[in-house]
Amino acid sequence: MRTVAPLLLAAALAAAAPAAADTFEATPADDLEQKIATLRPGDELIVHGGTYTLSGRFTVSLVGTAAAPIVIRAADGERPVIDRPNADQNIWDLDRADHVTLRGLEFRGGSAGLRITAADHLTIEGCEIHDTEDVALRANDGGATYRNLVIRGNHIHDTSGTGEGMYLGCNDDGCRVLDSIIERNWVHATNGPGVSQGDGIELKEGSAGNVIRDNVIHDTNYPCILTYSASGNGDANVIERNLMWGCGDHAIQSAADATIRNNIILGSVANGIAMQPHQAGTPSNLTVVHNTVLHADHDAVRASGITGRVVIANNALYAQAGNAIAVAGDLGQVIVAGNRGVGALAGVTTGFTVGALATDVESGSYAGAPPMDLFPRAGSSLLAGGDVAYAATDDYNGRARNGVADVGAYAFAPGGNPGPPIGPGIKPPTGSSSDGDGGVDGGDVSMTQPGGCCQTGGAPTSGLGLGAIALALLVRRRRR
Repeated sequence: MRTVAPLLLAAALAAAAPAAADTFEATPADDLEQKIATLRPGDELIVHGGTYTLSGRFTVSLVGTAAAPIVIRAADGERPVIDRPNADQNIWDLDRADHVTLRGLEFRGGSAGLRITAADHLTIEGCEIHDTEDVALRANDGGATYRNLVIRGNHIHDTSGTGEGMYLGCNDDGCRVLDSIIERNWVHATNGPGVSQGDGIELKEGSAGNVIRDNVIHDTNYPCILTYSASGNGDANVIERNLMWGCGDHAIQSAADATIRNNIILGSVANGIAMQPHQAGTPSNLTVVHNTVLHADHDAVRASGITGRVVIANNALYAQAGNAIAVAGDLGQVIVAGNRGVGALAGVTTGFTVGALATDVESGSYAGAPPMDLFPRAGSSLLAGGDVAYAATDDYNGRARNGVADVGAYAFAPGGNPGPPIGPGIKPPTGSSSDGDGGVDGGDVSMTQPGGCCQTGGAPTSGLGLGAIALALLVRRRRR
């Protein structure tokens, strides 16, 4: 018996120990789909540069864990191109992706680029999706609830068909995206000759608790950003620190349940920020603060069919030929305060002070596109010109406002704009991020770094001795 007990203990420890996490590699000569199918929690697949040409349906079904996510990433300094020359299939169908990260891959062609059927804690970052015959990125399978998506730092462009850059959720709350972050993406050219819709980012009815921030969106066929109502599924969505121009409809359109703050809008075919009934949502639970909107021929901010609380405060609004603010509906629910700029008023008579574009900002124009510099000038009427009761905690650059209600998207700094210039490209990370409305921490979401180790759950191992410790220190093996 004295010899059996240690053997039984060793066998039990071996059975309880997690499988070793592996690192695999893929080249265009490999079966990429098969390589992906073998991945287990904690594994990493490094995809080398070159073109991976697809023909049949390509499916991904992976389940990692919070402690051991699965990572599929480009090799350092290399650019793998996943190419589907024909539009008979989507490029990739993510049938299931839980605790999975896709990083640094280029997706070209196909029908939809990435179709997400089921996902929880899926991160898509640093990828490029382009020249699709339909939507670039879609998460809209009926009945699905997508949670904790992170869509970050991607370049999405040149779509066709319905043509949305991102189509997230379903009409009439038929599926929904919850508590997710869509940040620092560059979305453009969704307005080609074959596009019938072409929103930049569309967040559908019933999606809630999401943050859409720090994106650069331009040259779309429909609104640059379109959100519906949360339908009681969670907190209001947050739309903040985005840069938009060339929007083929409104720049931002929202039906209800949204905080819209610190955005910069240079021009759009219709109104700058529009709040209007859409599906089940009617304008209510909407806060529009510290945005900078320029418009040559339509309204800077318009809200119609108002049924609930709408706050419009501390915005820099320049409407050359339209209304700076126009509201209609239950006006007893509307708060207008601390706005400045140029334009007429409709439905309200207070809460707006006339300014001048030429003296308020460094170099603004009604051209509708960059280059321009909308940072406040020294001595501008925007400085401390707002209502501190509605002051945001940070600005377009992510800098703290410290309780000062500078009007518009920027907080003043004596040396000029400390952030990135207005223009195309992926916006650099902001200096800070605000927590806030929407139920999602405004800070950066932690990511598993290539080659990092991952802890695994299980029964406590204290007191099991050196054998258990050795079993826990499993070495990541590198395979081709």
